[in-house]
Amino acid sequence: MSAEPDGPEGRLRRFATIWSRAVYPVTSTSLTRAEFEEELLPLARRLSGLLRAHSFDAEGAKAVGAALVDAHCTDPEALTRTLDCVDAYLVLYCGEEDPEAPQDAPRLRSSRLQHALAAGYAQALRERTLAEQESIAQAALRAQGVVAQALHASEARFRAVFEGAAIGIGIADLDGHVLQVNGALLRMFGLSSQNLRDRRVQDWVHPEDAPQTWKLYEELVRGEREHYHMEKAFNRPDGTVLWTNLTVSLLRDADGDPQYQLALMEDTTERRLLNLRLRYEATHDALTGLPNRTLFFERLEKVLAAGEGQRFGLCYLDLDGFKTINDSLGHAAGDRLLVEVADRLQSCATAPGEMVARLGGDEFVALTTGPGTERTVDELAERIMTALITPISIDGRDLMVRGSLGIVEGPAGERTAAEVLRSADITMYRAKSAGGNRSELADPEADARAITRHGLTTALPTALERGEFFIEYQPLVHLGDGSVRGAEALVRWLHPQHGVLGPDRFIPLAEHTGLIVPLGRWVLEESIRQARAWRERYGEETAAGPLRINVNLSPCQLSHPGLVQDTVEILERAGVAPDALCLEVTESALIGADDDLLKPLRRLAEMGVDIALDDFGTGYSNLANLRRLPVNVLKLDRSFTQGMQRFPADPVDLKIVEGIVTLAHSLDLAVTVEGVETGAQAEQLRVLGCDTAQGWYYARPGPPERLHDLALMDATG
Repeated sequence: MSAEPDGPEGRLRRFATIWSRAVYPVTSTSLTRAEFEEELLPLARRLSGLLRAHSFDAEGAKAVGAALVDAHCTDPEALTRTLDCVDAYLVLYCGEEDPEAPQDAPRLRSSRLQHALAAGYAQALRERTLAEQESIAQAALRAQGVVAQALHASEARFRAVFEGAAIGIGIADLDGHVLQVNGALLRMFGLSSQNLRDRRVQDWVHPEDAPQTWKLYEELVRGEREHYHMEKAFNRPDGTVLWTNLTVSLLRDADGDPQYQLALMEDTTERRLLNLRLRYEATHDALTGLPNRTLFFERLEKVLAAGEGQRFGLCYLDLDGFKTINDSLGHAAGDRLLVEVADRLQSCATAPGEMVARLGGDEFVALTTGPGTERTVDELAERIMTALITPISIDGRDLMVRGSLGIVEGPAGERTAAEVLRSADITMYRAKSAGGNRSELADPEADARAITRHGLTTALPTALERGEFFIEYQPLVHLGDGSVRGAEALVRWLHPQHGVLGPDRFIPLAEHTGLIVPLGRWVLEESIRQARAWRERYGEETAAGPLRINVNLSPCQLSHPGLVQDTVEILERAGVAPDALCLEVTESALIGADDDLLKPLRRLAEMGVDIALDDFGTGYSNLANLRRLPVNVLKLDRSFTQGMQRFPADPVDLKIVEGIVTLAHSLDLAVTVEGVETGAQAEQLRVLGCDTAQGWYYARPGPPERLHDLALMDATG
């Protein structure tokens, strides 16, 4: 059964067909073209195997070249056509994709196979010539004229192959004297034949030679190895550098003794220049020409891997207000600004061991190294900030450029490149948060806080799904009779690593990420469910009336369009009346609030939900504006009770609290006080007319059972 046309065997036969068609016209054989193709098929299969082999087998390729001579492909054109065919079609029909191999690996292997094939062909042809010469010598007395003619033809064939090869070929003796070179090699070096033959192999030492280059050469001329292959540079007479793929093989005489060395060279200069260009483009910023993030990380990793006693200093710069320039003047103007900034930064880092890179956008880094970076990094930072003082002229406008700079300095070997850059980034944002146009030195404690804050931010979404939040309840106590009137729900986070976290650690993060809306809804659901459980256990009425649950409402929740609907659905689903709920809104959230923002609160208040103005006295509310706010309760900030811890209490604080209480009561508002820690405070607040209070004097926040106990005590007297 024949192989599939597109299968491996089919592609191999297609390659053999192309090869036979190319070589058959210049081959002296009695075989038909189809028969000759069948003779080439095993050689094609062997070349295919050599191309895909794990390691390079030069001897196998040389054997293919020798087999061509055995197949009577001795015409000068046969080798040239074979090499052209292998170069053009071997990888195409016989190569296999290897995702882990370099992209040009098959082409390089094909090139090396051509070198070895040509070497085997040349050696076999030379041995055949020597055999023919020996045969001629034995028959010299019988046919001297015929022998001379055969010798001439053999040498002519060898010379034609030697001169017609597309790759550079040179032959030297074991002392390194160049004996013969072909035209391709002369063109590669730009020399005449006489100039090249006057030189010795040892004269071609180049500064970029690999360390083992001449060690391999010595082993070859001593007969200890048969060949070697490497990439080698040569100096041309015009001062340019010639890069080659060089294969050097040892030629032995009939007795097996080393006699000559054969060099095959492929000019790879253009390919190398292209690779260098691609490498430059991959490691440098296209806009500014500075090293990019990739090259900077390579350099930083080397610096951090330096030996003991070495230090580094890094300045991380972010331009202040760059987005405004882009938005107002356009990205083209922004790009010109970045180029000018890059030039200025480059002029700041000219000392040995210093470099500047652009990480992206308007972020730049400057690196200094050496044993004394404690001083040099400060000097580098000062030069950078000074360089930004002079305005930059863009489209006739003088733009003031400012930047926030984070500085990290320390010994090599203690941190990774990613850790150093993260510390610099955190420090830079600390400088920006402080107003910008300044530099800050990295602080490990500040870094740790920022990293923890970031970790908490990323963990927040899944924490709610995993049920890591829970609620503690702090009782609200009536100052007149000491009865429990309800409790404030305070959410906590049981973090797997950090333990129990208070709301001050994660509520601002939830506000920033928008998670406060689903988290607030969960708190409201749990609190309402607990309120229902209290009423079911102790009845609708305690000694002082129904228990009420206070739930904090963040500014983000206040502006959420689903606030009223969510609240109504939660109350109805739990079967709890609206008067069991009090929503606490901070005073700062309502400063300057318009009617649209107050409308949801008014709707909730009309339903019977109490609204408390939390942290009253810390903002800048006009007391007269209390009339337009739909609130039922004022919660005085704990700062008022702190002034009552001394005895006697500050009379000014007493007058202020008394005035607030009088005003609140005149507006039919109840007054609750936070932070009550002593009996003296509680008594003083009672005398001043405050209605309810909460604080450690009564109970710390705790599980709902604690409120049960307090409520039961009130109910039983």
